[in-house]
Amino acid sequence: MIQDCLDKISEFYNLTIDHTLTTKASNTPTFTLAFALLGATVAGITLLRLLRLFFDVTIRKGISLKKFGAGKGTWAVITGATDGIGREFAFQLAKAGFNIVLASRSAEKLGAVAADLESKYNIKTKTQSIDFSAGDDSSYDALSNSIDGLNIGVLVNNVGKSHEMPVPFEQTPLDELKAIVEININATLRVTQAVLPKLIERKNGLILNIGSFAGTVPTPLLATYTGSKSFLLSWTQALGEEVKSKGVTVELVNTYFVVSSMSKIRRPSKLIPLPATYVRSVLTRIGLNGGSISRPYTSTPYWSHAIVDAILSLSGFKRLVLWYTHKMQKDIRQRALRKKEREAKKQ
Repeated sequence: MIQDCLDKISEFYNLTIDHTLTTKASNTPTFTLAFALLGATVAGITLLRLLRLFFDVTIRKGISLKKFGAGKGTWAVITGATDGIGREFAFQLAKAGFNIVLASRSAEKLGAVAADLESKYNIKTKTQSIDFSAGDDSSYDALSNSIDGLNIGVLVNNVGKSHEMPVPFEQTPLDELKAIVEININATLRVTQAVLPKLIERKNGLILNIGSFAGTVPTPLLATYTGSKSFLLSWTQALGEEVKSKGVTVELVNTYFVVSSMSKIRRPSKLIPLPATYVRSVLTRIGLNGGSISRPYTSTPYWSHAIVDAILSLSGFKRLVLWYTHKMQKDIRQRALRKKEREAKKQ
């Protein structure tokens, strides 16, 4: 008897639920269903992007350097090659079997790095002393002559410059403003224009443009620098699409902080790698987006940088990020000014 009652109650409950759902479905406006479908689609796409991010920074391997001529007497051209990330690119590409063209300002440093590379990896080197801040046509002509006849497979546009300290745009020293534009933008354009025809001719090549989070996250008090890096992002994407059919791979490497003289950071952490660790992540993940979700021809390869980039891309809190970045740069500026005051008093 009790079981019969329970069965009746269950039957009545199921009939009631079915009737309710049917009634709601029939009364639900079309736009509500459309929004529900849109929401499910967006959620699905976001999930797929996050899964791709995970696999990009953990399991998947990028395009092999052998595709671009590693170990076959091919040359790699690297700008800003005597310190930090640029120097590390030179050593890791030499280890992979590339001959190296080093382009940087200090002839003394160039000679030292070239000697180290030749003795350690038994490869050939060429050096070109060039002050990228000068924008001198004769210097670029000399670089073009230096690489004439070389079988070049890789170009790393690494040379870059930031502000001495965060500064309001109207107070930016004119020489600093000019140098940032000349080094970060014009030098990249001129060197690429010298090397690219060789890559197109061999129908195979790699161009890595070293970018910055400042190119995707506008940074108040670093307005000129952040603008120059935004230029690199757009230009890389345009160039990448232009030359893809010609066999040339172009990629902007989106970089957060790395231990270097430019970042003024000396101690590594999970978020701030050493140059060797960072460059290794770049060269093993060529062609993978990593944290650069939905940005073509762009890669954020280092795992912690990739996570930060993905969060910033997916959060949508652009105004909040802008406010926080401004606040952080104000604090950095105040500390830098106080340090400058202390040093002035000591003199």
